[in-house]
Amino acid sequence: MESIFHQLVAALHESPLSTDVLDQIVVLLQQQTDQSASSFVTSTHPSLLILERWAWELFSQESHGWIDEPSCQQLFRTLAIFNEKIIFNCGEIGMEKKGSLLFSVTTEQLNSIFMHIERSADDNDPFIAFISIWFDNHSKFVCNNLEYISPVISYVGRYVLNKYIKSKEHKIFLTQLRQPHLSHTIFTAKFLFYIATCPACFNSYLAQEPENFYDSADDIVQCFYEDYLEIIRVHSYTVASWSKELVSCIARYIGVIVGCFWLDGENQPHMKVLFPTEAAAHDHFENLLRILSYEPLYKQKKITRSSHEAILVHSILLYFLLIVQMRNMDWLGDLNTTLKNTMVSIIDVTINDEIATCCYAVLCEILTDDELKDLKISDNICNYFLQMVEDFWNKPKKNYEHAPIMVLLKGFQTLSKNDSMQQKTAVSHRIYLLIEMCDKYPIVYDIIWALSFNHDIQQQLRSNSPFICKLTQLSRQPENEQMNKHNTKEFDIMISYSHKEKVLCKQIYDELIKAGYRVWIDFDQMHGNVMDAMAQAIEQSNTVIMCMSEQYRKSNYCRAEAQYAFQRERKIVPILLQKQYKPDG
Repeated sequence: MESIFHQLVAALHESPLSTDVLDQIVVLLQQQTDQSASSFVTSTHPSLLILERWAWELFSQESHGWIDEPSCQQLFRTLAIFNEKIIFNCGEIGMEKKGSLLFSVTTEQLNSIFMHIERSADDNDPFIAFISIWFDNHSKFVCNNLEYISPVISYVGRYVLNKYIKSKEHKIFLTQLRQPHLSHTIFTAKFLFYIATCPACFNSYLAQEPENFYDSADDIVQCFYEDYLEIIRVHSYTVASWSKELVSCIARYIGVIVGCFWLDGENQPHMKVLFPTEAAAHDHFENLLRILSYEPLYKQKKITRSSHEAILVHSILLYFLLIVQMRNMDWLGDLNTTLKNTMVSIIDVTINDEIATCCYAVLCEILTDDELKDLKISDNICNYFLQMVEDFWNKPKKNYEHAPIMVLLKGFQTLSKNDSMQQKTAVSHRIYLLIEMCDKYPIVYDIIWALSFNHDIQQQLRSNSPFICKLTQLSRQPENEQMNKHNTKEFDIMISYSHKEKVLCKQIYDELIKAGYRVWIDFDQMHGNVMDAMAQAIEQSNTVIMCMSEQYRKSNYCRAEAQYAFQRERKIVPILLQKQYKPDG
């Protein structure tokens, strides 16, 4: 088969081009199953690379006579489907080899392609439809291989932002999408290129070059934020009637918002423009939850990781996860029960690891320890995350099957703060796995720290002499400058709090100072040997005020402060910072 394929591909450059050659290539590509595709790519890679380059060469030609050739059209469709199979189902093929096939296009060819799009007066130009499929495959690949680097991704991302997303035509298309009752005729090839393909390409660019986010963040917000919010609001009431084209458009724009949230930093300056009030953020969250609560979106038996529905569900879940990790849960209020029920419902039916991981992570953020224990699926959560992490670590070439590792680890980071989950981790005896991972993924240190509040985990860590030696070496850092200023003083009160509640705690501090108390508080988020600095502050204070909230419970630093204050027998004054918060754990 390999020699036949090689001969057929070589014949592509003969003139005149034989339709029989095209048809035979189509047959060979269509014969490749999910199981056979990897070995086919391995054995025919040089010929596949020639085929991919030939396709880009045809796309970039001024004359597109091939558009009228059924055999040529069929080959392009089949090659696009085969490329998608490479992205999602060829775990044995390395990322670089996949990328060499998918991104085998030059800057000059891209310029010719974009020029044709801009000159085309036909809104349903089949060329635009074909090239959109190719760019969409680029976006799918980047989404599953965030560490992949290619100048093509950067070039296309910058180009679509400046030429298409910031254009008047894009604004016109967005205005059309705001209408509650959409005719299927508006979803032309050009409309879908502007509204679905371009945002996906730009999101890929942000994923590859996050340092450039702030150069374009203002443009992003100004280009579409009002339209975006209105589009979500209007169409959240009619999900049952959505076409696959509308699903694709909305999924892509939610993806851009998720990308912006991810890169905007802790203070969220641009997201505050998007959602200037708590009410605006709440309303948008409710609209997205209304969309996600439509069960047919995620209960389809044939839903695949590349489907528009899967991309939509995954984008909304990532948005939810980022929101519940960054915000105090008070504002969620009446939506909490619906959110919990929706997450459980999705977990019950999904076969998609990325989607299940996000659902579990959201549940870990919004539920108390007791509520998590009461869930029927609670026994599965810890084992699920540990098994996923183990599979990823032991089979790195197959990580395409699983959630992106950082989403996975951030979910487990939240889980690790739950007392019952700590005990389940101890019973599993998998702490060795996390120890192996911590050098490559520093977030794992934080997971191990959270788990170490469990007595059994402590014993397992102490029995690992090399790891204890490593921690000892890491702790030998210069003493914290802030504490050096205070190390001869004594304080009446130390305020122990989460930095996410700094404003309210500053008010408490000011009142205590006015009342004549000597108060220690860390306003600047200490650097250096933070643990020694906190220990000194507790040792030099008579009383510790514990500012309790959901964020306080989830902070390893806060938990360590509270535990050490108890061990040192300091007077502890617990105060409640969060309405309706019931302390647990």
